[in-house]
Amino acid sequence: MSPIISLLAPCAVLSLAAATPAAAGEPAERPGFTPCADADAHPALGDTRCAQLAVPLDHGAPETGTIDLFVRKFPARGAATGELWLIAGGPGESGASFYPFIDRLRAAAPGFDLIVPDHRGTGLSTRLCPSEESADSAGGMALEGAEWGSCIGALHADPQRTQAFTIGNAARDVSLLMDRHGGDTRRYLYGVSYGTQLILRTLAVAPPERLDGVILNSLVPADDDLRHDLSRRSQVTDAVGRQVLRDCDERPDCSRYFDQPLDEALAALLADPELSEPLGPKPKYLLAVLIDFPRTRAMLPFIIAGLHRGDAAWLEHAQAELGRVQQTFAAFPQFGSSIPLVSLISRSENNRRAELTEEMIESEEAGLLFASPLPRHLLPGGFPTYEAPADLGRLPERIPPTLVLHAKRDPKTAFAGAAALAERLDAAGDIELAASDTAAHYVLMTDPDFAIAQLRDFIAR
Repeated sequence: MSPIISLLAPCAVLSLAAATPAAAGEPAERPGFTPCADADAHPALGDTRCAQLAVPLDHGAPETGTIDLFVRKFPARGAATGELWLIAGGPGESGASFYPFIDRLRAAAPGFDLIVPDHRGTGLSTRLCPSEESADSAGGMALEGAEWGSCIGALHADPQRTQAFTIGNAARDVSLLMDRHGGDTRRYLYGVSYGTQLILRTLAVAPPERLDGVILNSLVPADDDLRHDLSRRSQVTDAVGRQVLRDCDERPDCSRYFDQPLDEALAALLADPELSEPLGPKPKYLLAVLIDFPRTRAMLPFIIAGLHRGDAAWLEHAQAELGRVQQTFAAFPQFGSSIPLVSLISRSENNRRAELTEEMIESEEAGLLFASPLPRHLLPGGFPTYEAPADLGRLPERIPPTLVLHAKRDPKTAFAGAAALAERLDAAGDIELAASDTAAHYVLMTDPDFAIAQLRDFIAR
């Protein structure tokens, strides 16, 4: 459920301005923000302020000890009139996935402090494998080489700790952070992708003391939505990819390059190992990445036409564009997905097909033109899991005014799933669904003008 490409590059060491951790089981004092130690690392971080807060490892069993949560504040220009709390996706992504878009968020919410936590297990908060995922380890914050085995071994060796990194505990973290770090101005929660699931769980199990509104960007389907769960990500991706191809068929300026429907042209390309060779060993996975971003999505017909001629120039152009997207985030060492956390939560709470096998995935992918590698991460083995929690599937009884931002052609979180969940949530509060015709996943990134206008109007009301 990640809104962006995971980068597993080594990360630089960052020191933090941290509050003194509370003793196990005792509430932490309300800490203040101090200038961030990495403020010079990137222009976007120049005026940021940072804090850490010790919270229970397991909110249901506080005697088990504490972990640290990292929070970064981008102060409002002038006196603050509100707070916008930004909850990243993943589930393994840190709050750094918002950093490249701070100017957009300031335009959408002028006068607001932007407050960005790293949810447990990500970024500069306590990680699942603290040694292997530390910034100064061999692979930096990503796992590398022997770190995979030692990390997995450590997770199995301490199941009590491992099983505390649930969505429910992360939800209680969000509420606690807002109540202890928040000010007295208007307060909004903004989540992207997995962040929308985390926010809804927060509102269901531990709503913050005060909340004026919620923004759900790229809303994930309901926990009980069997048609759109993670095990069926490839089918969701393929449906959007085929629609992109049909768009070309319907436009004379695009279809004139082909003497057959574009889905047939792509199928013929994939069936020819020589022509599809530039796409790599898993061509359907690369094709899926190409439809994740509007610019590379627009290149897809030209890529297909070029490869049919044995010309990979358009493909190389698209790959260069993907590299530029990656660099946008790689500029922040804190960025990067925690694969252990992705595996733990995805397999424990977001997979509705426990019977899934490698053979089933192979069979399903065979009939697709676009496919996602994510279902393979749901297969048993390797990283541990935990039993489905009692709060799985629980929806909020009450919800503040809520804006849902979604793309009609989102290849990761299906629009149909988002619309269905928004309709169910409407019974708990005032829900508005705003759909972009041109965005992909993560509307703030892929259709910024639309996202800024919708968010600004929502806050103004």
